[in-house]
Amino acid sequence: MLTTAEALELVERAASAEALFGPRTTDPARSRQARRLYHALASVLHPDVVGPHDTRAHAASAELTRLHHEWVHGAVVELRTKTGVYRIGEPFAVGSIANLYEADGPHVVKVVRDPALNPLLHGEWLALRALESFTDRNQWLRPFYPRLLDTSGAVAKGSRAFTVLEPLLDGFVTLADVRRAFPDGLDGRDYAWMHRRLLKALAGAHQIGLVHGAVTAENVMVHPEQHGIVLAGWSFAVEEGQRLLATSRTISYPPEVVAQQPVTAATDVHMAHTLMLDLLGDGEHRQRAFARGCLQEHQERRPDVVDLIEEYDDLLEDLYGARRFRPFALPQTGE
Repeated sequence: MLTTAEALELVERAASAEALFGPRTTDPARSRQARRLYHALASVLHPDVVGPHDTRAHAASAELTRLHHEWVHGAVVELRTKTGVYRIGEPFAVGSIANLYEADGPHVVKVVRDPALNPLLHGEWLALRALESFTDRNQWLRPFYPRLLDTSGAVAKGSRAFTVLEPLLDGFVTLADVRRAFPDGLDGRDYAWMHRRLLKALAGAHQIGLVHGAVTAENVMVHPEQHGIVLAGWSFAVEEGQRLLATSRTISYPPEVVAQQPVTAATDVHMAHTLMLDLLGDGEHRQRAFARGCLQEHQERRPDVVDLIEEYDDLLEDLYGARRFRPFALPQTGE
């Protein structure tokens, strides 16, 4: 079995798909050999195996996927739906179940890595359609959610489902990027606007009975300059009272998920405030105490998101006074 170091070396030194997998061929035996190598490397470099903070392995995993696609299909792959054709090249991000690609349009195409996980994308489609219908009547919430443009629809057995999304404006990063940029934690005044907007995004989803189920730093998109927040990653979303269809080993879940019990809006409350504790600096005592108050073991004891927004606003006013815009930026690379 390959070690992580061996897998990294093989992928990082490969100048081309053929350098890693050998010359392209129609020989079934050679194709099986290349496929075995790909799976061996992917199993070592997968984000669930290396953890959320190993950015080198994440980059190698994305590069491995690109090289294998190139070896099997050529440098560009065409994905077709009833209404569109989407040409994708190399992935720009690797999620827990899918890779993300840029396509002409512009579009973002999310392709599940394993056909067995197609039902998770089907769930995402249902969630995003429900959110779009809801925000048609509540336009002020529209910016908090991804916009679904197209889907693969039903696919043949063994084929991979995909989602086509409207791309975000340039300048968005993930909260995971923000965490890496501020390893000592965020000033409470900076995290305040992020958390307020995240609570509003959750409140909208909960109003129509949706539980996000994966409120993590990787799924919260942040536009530092415009103070924008988009709650992405709806593949794990279910209706309140259902069990999550799947879980990720990289996510720290509330007790009800660990016990494989049905989830509720309180599940998202727990996850959002676990995230809050992870992002805030150690010196932010009162905000951290607020977060800990939302981590009750029993779901029914956790506060409702709508109530939390009002309580959080009261806390912020007590801490910082009248609300005012506070510029925020990530440190420049190399500083």
